[in-house]
Amino acid sequence: MMRTGAWRLSLRLMACVVATGLSLVAPAVPGVSAAAPELQVTSAARYDVLPDKGRIHITLDATVTNTHRDSGTTRSYFDTAYLAVLPGTANFRVTSPGAKPVVSIRSQTRSYTLLTIKLGRRLFAGHHTALNLQFDLPDKGGSAQRDVRVGPSLVAFPAWAFATPQTPGGSVTVVFPPGYSVLQQAGDLPDPTTGTGGTIVYRSGTLRDPLAFAAYFVADRPGTYSDVQLQAAVAGAQVPITIRAWKDDPAWGTRVGSLVRRGLPALAGLIGIPFRGSGIVAQESVGRSIGGYAGVFDPVSETIQVAYSAGSFVVLHETAHAWFNGRLASDRWILEAFASWYAEQAALVLKIKAEPPDLTRELRAAAIPLNAWPAVGRADEATEDYAYAATYHLGGLIALRAGAAGLRAVWRAADAGEYAYQSRRTGAVREIGAGRPDWRGLLDLLEERTPKTYADLWTTWVVRPAEAGLLAERAAARAAYAAAIKAAGGWELPSGIRRALSAWQFPTAQGLIAQAQAVLQQRAAITAAAADAGLRVPPAVRTLFEGTGGSAAASAEAERELETIEVLVEAQRAGLQAVGMVADLGLLGAAPASEMQGARSAFADGNMAGAQSHALSAQGMWRTAEERGWQRLISIAAVMIGLLVFVVATALLVRMRRARVRPAPP
Repeated sequence: MMRTGAWRLSLRLMACVVATGLSLVAPAVPGVSAAAPELQVTSAARYDVLPDKGRIHITLDATVTNTHRDSGTTRSYFDTAYLAVLPGTANFRVTSPGAKPVVSIRSQTRSYTLLTIKLGRRLFAGHHTALNLQFDLPDKGGSAQRDVRVGPSLVAFPAWAFATPQTPGGSVTVVFPPGYSVLQQAGDLPDPTTGTGGTIVYRSGTLRDPLAFAAYFVADRPGTYSDVQLQAAVAGAQVPITIRAWKDDPAWGTRVGSLVRRGLPALAGLIGIPFRGSGIVAQESVGRSIGGYAGVFDPVSETIQVAYSAGSFVVLHETAHAWFNGRLASDRWILEAFASWYAEQAALVLKIKAEPPDLTRELRAAAIPLNAWPAVGRADEATEDYAYAATYHLGGLIALRAGAAGLRAVWRAADAGEYAYQSRRTGAVREIGAGRPDWRGLLDLLEERTPKTYADLWTTWVVRPAEAGLLAERAAARAAYAAAIKAAGGWELPSGIRRALSAWQFPTAQGLIAQAQAVLQQRAAITAAAADAGLRVPPAVRTLFEGTGGSAAASAEAERELETIEVLVEAQRAGLQAVGMVADLGLLGAAPASEMQGARSAFADGNMAGAQSHALSAQGMWRTAEERGWQRLISIAAVMIGLLVFVVATALLVRMRRARVRPAPP
């Protein structure tokens, strides 16, 4: 949408009216002493709008009075007057009762036409005469921005009052045919009345200062449109274009059709994202019917309504809204800023003149934070004009820092719905679902997709006082985020941090960053302890840290790994203490080394329960080795003693048996 502002209908003519007014100057006549102010004029001016004839017919009923007072020896008079009327007027006719006045053009400029009127009589001191002057203000065609437009669909023209300086009186009447909607864009006339046949009549009443009066009218009535179908090649696809111009204004259709047809591909190349619509309709309109704006884009119907007088910049600006609308971003100032900036860039590509808004000192007096710019139709004219000029200016400042390629990267991310903060891992899948960026999302996208900072621009142009604290919170959170990225090294921070930053939930983000830093400290402890124990660190903590588990799950896993390493170290320490022949005897048939190998393998595989089970088994074997050795020694000794007793007993028994069977001596 483009405010009429600097593009509203030109009022140059009315400025000239106020400055020039009516000039009636008496010529220098030998022997006649007279001064121009002594020739006073009042007039009743009537403007009859004749749209079917393409002209305004002006009737001026004037009373010319010679207010000079003769002396006793001289007698003065006027016989010629000079009258300044509107520029471009023609077909002059003048009459006067009882005389035959003559009118001719003395000189013509862009600001006025100066007439010479021969009164057809001598107008002596204290006398007056009536003049009826009629002429036409025709629509000569040409530029769409011309001041005079008179046709069945549209009427636009200035209206003057005519009198000599400091001469009160006179009036202005303007008559429109029935069926028109009329707007006074300048001037202070009472509400119209209905005249004969339904005409629309504006009457000024008696004017106290006629030369201060200047009005400008714009009127339209429902007309028949003529549609012309065009196509534009945009990124290899043909985009249909409908140009809908009033039948009595084919020049508008030709001009706007050419701009839209050439502007679409130029804008597509500059912005760098596809044209998402099904086509474009450009319809001729008047500012009043589109809320006082020079142009309006409706993304639902894909229709651009462009005021009949709108220049090339406005047409390209509205065409750029085919991209910069609610589908790409949510804040009004963002859409207007870049519709304006890309309109200017497209004009440069097309080598046509464009007139973007100028942020003047007068406009700066109405400055507001752009985040405070109300919705369409809710701001006063000064605020609207400032905001349009300021957004264009800010868009240029942003573009200067980001560069064309940087901006294209930002728009691609916004078009895809990417979160501003993304995984830094090569080949990682883009995280989608952020929706349309507002002022916060755009700032993040700019600073994450380009190597520059923009917070100072947001402070100067965008944020309201109550929002300034958010920028400070953001800066602190981003600093903590950068420190965490550095600490993480090759690891990716949990996605929850990126989501919280993208949502500007800075306390949440800071909490998650602190948790991540704690896990990274645990990682360092695991790395050192595992190296000392000769263990290979499993990927489980990193997988959880970088995945959906986040810092909490990773921290819990890190604690289990540290605990498991302690168990393995304790088991290994028990193995170092289980030395000596007795311990070796106790370990006969046991395989603690095999259990420890199983523990290491289980640890490397991330199976902490299995690693601890194997380690505790080995530790139990080593810790009980000596006890079992002594038990085995005692058992062996007992067996040996039993064997010895058995052998001795057996020997005694044998001897006893031998003694019994020995024969008696003879």
